[in-house]
Amino acid sequence: MAGELPEYYFRVRENGAMVFRVDTENRQRRIEMDQVAVINIRNGEIKPQGDRSLSDTDLAEIKAWMEQRAAVLAHRDIDDIHRAVDYMNLTTQWVQSKASDAQLEDVTDALLLAMHDLRSTLVRKKADRLMSD
Repeated sequence: MAGELPEYYFRVRENGAMVFRVDTENRQRRIEMDQVAVINIRNGEIKPQGDRSLSDTDLAEIKAWMEQRAAVLAHRDIDDIHRAVDYMNLTTQWVQSKASDAQLEDVTDALLLAMHDLRSTLVRKKADRLMSD
């Protein structure tokens, strides 16, 4: 049915989420959210809230959400890197055509160190990949 709320709500937090069961089947027809668990995406931990035990349905929904969330975060990571490449190109264009001497003085050392660190890491990782092939 259109407009029907999901059975679970996941409040995203730093390393996972707080899981709530959504209830609208009460006398007042108000939305009530009962926290059932806290989950950690990094280590896969699912902690039931209080003295509650999670049903097989709860666990299945939570695990499915964790898989979807991991996929979203992985996509965001690579998207951020592609954006970083774009920013590097835009920065190069800015340095070439718009930056004043004072602006360049302000950012040159930080940019050079960051680029050196990135280059060194990329070269080392590429060499590791070539050696393992």
